[in-house]
Amino acid sequence: MKTGYLAPISTGRPSVPLVEEIRRLKEARRAVILAHNYQIPEIQDVADYVGDSLGLSQQAAKTQADVIVFCGVHFMAETAKILSPNKIVVLPDRDAGCSLEQSCPADKLAALQRTNPNFYTIAYINCSAEVKALSDVICTSGNAVKIVRHAPPERDLLFVPDENLGAWVMEQTGRPMTLWKGNCYVHVEWTHAAITRIRNEYPGAPLVAHPECTRAVRMLADEVCSTEKMVGYCKASPAPAFIIATEAGMLHRLRRECPGKTFIPAPTDRCACNECRYMKMNTLEKLHDCLLNLSPRVELSDELIAHGRAPIERMLQLSAMD
Repeated sequence: MKTGYLAPISTGRPSVPLVEEIRRLKEARRAVILAHNYQIPEIQDVADYVGDSLGLSQQAAKTQADVIVFCGVHFMAETAKILSPNKIVVLPDRDAGCSLEQSCPADKLAALQRTNPNFYTIAYINCSAEVKALSDVICTSGNAVKIVRHAPPERDLLFVPDENLGAWVMEQTGRPMTLWKGNCYVHVEWTHAAITRIRNEYPGAPLVAHPECTRAVRMLADEVCSTEKMVGYCKASPAPAFIIATEAGMLHRLRRECPGKTFIPAPTDRCACNECRYMKMNTLEKLHDCLLNLSPRVELSDELIAHGRAPIERMLQLSAMD
């Protein structure tokens, strides 16, 4: 029986513990559960894979699952659909968005591109499928430097939508770029003053910051890297404690994969940690319901999938180069 025609398995709230019911539904639906690093611990613990958005989509594409449940935000589920067009892709909360994605509407990007036919558009993966389709190549925070270094030297580079990641890449490569004025509202809440205070409180703890942070924060960091590289850095470092400047959900994975080490959330000027309201919209109850109902689904046209996939494949080709 095809997954799309599977009859409801139960109605209402499960009478058995919720996690057990989620696992039962997952098996019945032939589903794979993906959880971004910023999801709540309960969702990370029930997921088949935990990681960054592209890595999760690639992992799901390799599975035999009929259904991909992406516990993250909307653009991530779109990426999973682009890489697995024949699978059903659902996400627990349709309204789980992203300030970066929202900062760069496709129509406004297209209008800017028309002002310079020589633009070569590099889009951070944190963008909509429509923006991906308008781009020459996609990048992640982990490979952005390499993608820019391999960009055509005769082209004018346009980097969208995160201006802080773009500025950091320019610092690393020396390649000038036009930067779209977008940011992750979570990562810009850290300030130089707040980070200085926590560093003084824990003078021996290295500060590990995501490149979506502002330059005022990045300049204080011992390591600036993607969430995936944070795991490797903290495993390899002999330091017993680390200050982490990225969304607080990342600390759960770090504590699980680096047992015996202490992870301190970098505070903002107003709170002791920093959470993304969009990431935290997903709950175990919503995860259960989207498995039960196979909804809300992510649907993309064949044309949009084809145009969105091309710059992702170009990224993978460039990432494999020396």
